[in-house]
Amino acid sequence: MSEKEIIADEKAVDVVAQVSHLMDPDASSKLLDSGIDLMMLYGPKIIAAIAIFYIGKLFAKWLKSIVTKVMTKANVDPLIIGFSSSIAYMAMMAFVVMATLGQIGIQTTSFIAILGAAGLAIGLALQGSLANFAAGFLLIIFRPFKEGDVIEAAGVTGKVDVIQIFTTTLKTPDNKIIIIPNAKLGGDNIINYSAQATRRVDMVVGVSYDADLKEVRTILEDIVAKDERILKTPEHLIAVGELADNSVNFYVRVWVNSADYWNVYFDANETVKTRLDEAGIGIPYPQRDVHLYEHKVA
Repeated sequence: MSEKEIIADEKAVDVVAQVSHLMDPDASSKLLDSGIDLMMLYGPKIIAAIAIFYIGKLFAKWLKSIVTKVMTKANVDPLIIGFSSSIAYMAMMAFVVMATLGQIGIQTTSFIAILGAAGLAIGLALQGSLANFAAGFLLIIFRPFKEGDVIEAAGVTGKVDVIQIFTTTLKTPDNKIIIIPNAKLGGDNIINYSAQATRRVDMVVGVSYDADLKEVRTILEDIVAKDERILKTPEHLIAVGELADNSVNFYVRVWVNSADYWNVYFDANETVKTRLDEAGIGIPYPQRDVHLYEHKVA
């Protein structure tokens, strides 16, 4: 026989031996026993893991619905309701998955470490966006202003057009659109001109020192009384507030509905000037005396 034929015969003998070993009743019995042992060892854990996942998922859905109902009854913005309920569901599902893997016997410590590192990296990369998001979340919850209010914040004044989770859009009186990051609004003073139903119009009326103050007061009282937009309550104030360098200043303070503020302010300024001119009462302005001296050369 050749060498190749001898090698082939040896391989055939090995195959037959392996088949015979597999067909050995003792080997089959050992394999079956091993399978039973594995089922006895891991079967309860797998069943418990499936139960934990199923019950946990039902609990996460229940938690999401509870968060939605509670925030809806509190009249929270729908955008915040959807976001908060989704966050609650995802957080609970993450806990359920970790509990399921731990029940099977998988070490979850490494997963938690990886998720923590990834969260830190994402937080550092999106620091500005997260700040805007957090500020927007607080603005929508606490509602220092609402859509349609006129506010002054972040160095600009305008009517609130849209409040979003990252930015707030204002519309200026000359119809410009200003988009402000919420982080700037959250870290700055906010003046809401529309929060109250009424506002006070403050005016300073300066008259010359030789004017009759009683006559000036009478004219101002008459202007206030004839303007139906000026409210009777709270009571208005007309008083001499300052003896300035060039004029005697009257402080005129009246209350109006917020919607009438600017119309009353502009009309009152024009009416005061007209009535004082008709009465011959001067409204002084800063003056300077210049003295010229002639120097004679000898």
